[in-house]
Parts: sequence; structure tokens; C-alpha cells
Amino acid sequence: MSATPKQAATVLLLRDGTPGLEVYLLRRTRGMPFAGGMTAYPGGGVDPRDGDVETAWAGPPPAEWAHAFGCDERTARELVCAAVRETFEEAGVLLAGADGGDVVPDVSGEDWEAQRQALLARELSLAELLADRGLALRSDLLRPFAHWITPPVEPRRYDTKFFAAALPVGQEARHVTGEADEVTWLTPSAALAEMSAGARPMLPPTIHTLGQLEPFADVAAALAGSPPEPLHPICPQFDDEPDGRWAVLPDGTRIRLVVPLPS
Repeated sequence: MSATPKQAATVLLLRDGTPGLEVYLLRRTRGMPFAGGMTAYPGGGVDPRDGDVETAWAGPPPAEWAHAFGCDERTARELVCAAVRETFEEAGVLLAGADGGDVVPDVSGEDWEAQRQALLARELSLAELLADRGLALRSDLLRPFAHWITPPVEPRRYDTKFFAAALPVGQEARHVTGEADEVTWLTPSAALAEMSAGARPMLPPTIHTLGQLEPFADVAAALAGSPPEPLHPICPQFDDEPDGRWAVLPDGTRIRLVVPLPS
């Protein structure tokens, strides 16, 4: 019997860099039970408190996100909150603001770091952090991007909703997570080139979504073009060939799997 997929959210954090559109990537530590050594985006599983209705909210309501991702409103609320919470936990970037449409400009001080650590330890919920700061989650800063489900053959399975978001003005993504040994900003093309050369192994969803980002010239275009295709769950199958293992997507796209080299 295959494992039931756990709801998860991940965020393609974007900025306009000198070489063009860049995305924030982290390399998961090799000891991680899932995707160790792989380059990925900030993200993780839903926490039950992510569904707290007390969470201050600005932007498209959970009902609109439920329609986008084909789920119920409770799950949609959890996914959007998880996307915001995980981005703060793993990149030190908070997609929130006070009334009036402003985004909090800086979340790098010691007091913010203490609250980030409390979130990680599950001593504090996102709703509590926002209430303490007089802030609201800004769902309007997020866009639906993709929906992937881990194949049934895998022992750890995730039903992952991918979001796109611009790095807020005044904030900087920081290497704060203990789950990664490297963080970097790269253009999608540069990241895929490193992957193809064997220097940056990735799972199929990361490879495919980077390819979807490639045509966009800048952050504005990426957000305006999200999702880049009609949203539907993608659950790849694996095909073992003499030249390696391939992930085969429902539309026939084949993605070669590259595993991390031994350290």
C-alpha cells in the first residue's frame, strides 16, 4: 500500500538580478531524510496550525486559492500559510504587511530572529507572530505556479503546491535554515546548466519548474504569467533505462534523474 501524500507548499522566490530573472535556491543537507543533497526551493509540509482562522489575511481569500488548486478552503488556507511560514523559516523573508498595502521592509533584527526560531520550534504559530506584529499575511504577493504529487512508489510522498513570489523591497533572503548547506540566487538557465553538468542535482519538479521560468524576462512577467500552464496535478512515473533513470510526466516529457555525488 502506498503512503498517503502529505500536503506541502514551496515558493519560487524571484528577483530581478543583473543577468535577468533570478530564483532563490537552497541545497538540502545530505543527511535530510527527503531529497538530501538536492537543490530545491524553500518549502515544507503543512503544520496543523497553518489553518488557524485567526490568521490576519489580506489578498485573495482561501476560496480563490481552493479553486486554483482544486482543494477545500481549509486546505487552501493551510497551503498559503505554509508557503508564507516556510519562506520566513528557510529564507528569512516574510510576505506580510500592515494595513494599507505595505510590505514589512526588514525582518532581519534579533527580535525577528527570535520569532523565526520560535516558529521553527513550533513554539509560535504564524497567526500568533502576525498578531504580535500587527501584520496580515499578504496572499496577493503569491501566485499559483504548479502542483506536483510524489509517485506512489516512494516511501515519503508529498502533495506539493508551488507558488511564485517576488522578493519584497527592503528584504533580503538569508542563509538561515539548518536544512541547507548552500543558498544562492541563479537564473533558471544557469541553474539548469549546473544540473545538466552534474554539479547541482535536483528532483524532477525543480527541473521542470525552472524550465517553465526560463521564458520570463523579469519578475513582473513571471508573476503575470503564473501559472505558466493550466494547473493540474503532475505525478511522474519512473523509467529505468541503460543510460539512467528517467521521470516520465503525463504529457510524455522525460527528465533524467541525477543523484548527488558521494561527498
